[in-house]
Amino acid sequence: MTNVRPSQQMRDLGVVQEGAAILTTPARPFNLPSERDEAEHIVDELFAALNRISQVHPFAKGMGIAAPQIGIGRAAAVVQPPGDAPAIILLNPRITAHAEASDEQYEGCLSFFDVRGLVPRPLEITVETTALSGETAATVYEHGLARLIHHEIDHLDGLLYTAHMRAGATPIPVEEYRQSGQAWSYEDA
Repeated sequence: MTNVRPSQQMRDLGVVQEGAAILTTPARPFNLPSERDEAEHIVDELFAALNRISQVHPFAKGMGIAAPQIGIGRAAAVVQPPGDAPAIILLNPRITAHAEASDEQYEGCLSFFDVRGLVPRPLEITVETTALSGETAATVYEHGLARLIHHEIDHLDGLLYTAHMRAGATPIPVEEYRQSGQAWSYEDA
């Protein structure tokens, strides 16, 4: 029996992998409510992908996926917080404000799951999203949830977390990360 690398496992589950142009191309926003049916279909696809992934890999810290990661260049993402919290649907999200205070934690990405990188992020962000009805709303997210949501919005902006790492820093193999004792925990945030 061969050992399948985590990134290959994600590829097999339909997650687009690093190197694909769609991951570095800004996603196209929805014109809501006129594109409501398309937005709902893409959100359904994102939930289906999250379900497939969660069947093979538990994410105790929460997880998210953006439409470009499943090959769709539209501005939609879904974040599943840890525990029993309801999923957060992000349509046309944009960060409108962020706290000066930040921390630096390890992050992983479904699109290059063999490594983890130390990424500084603000401890609080304000995110404006568009509802299917076309109305906009702003929500403040803090700590671990802010990190998860910021990561997914980056995907929609065509950025990977490596763009936020400190100069000279590089991701480390997942095996080294597991041995580092510095594993990020949502509950610690």
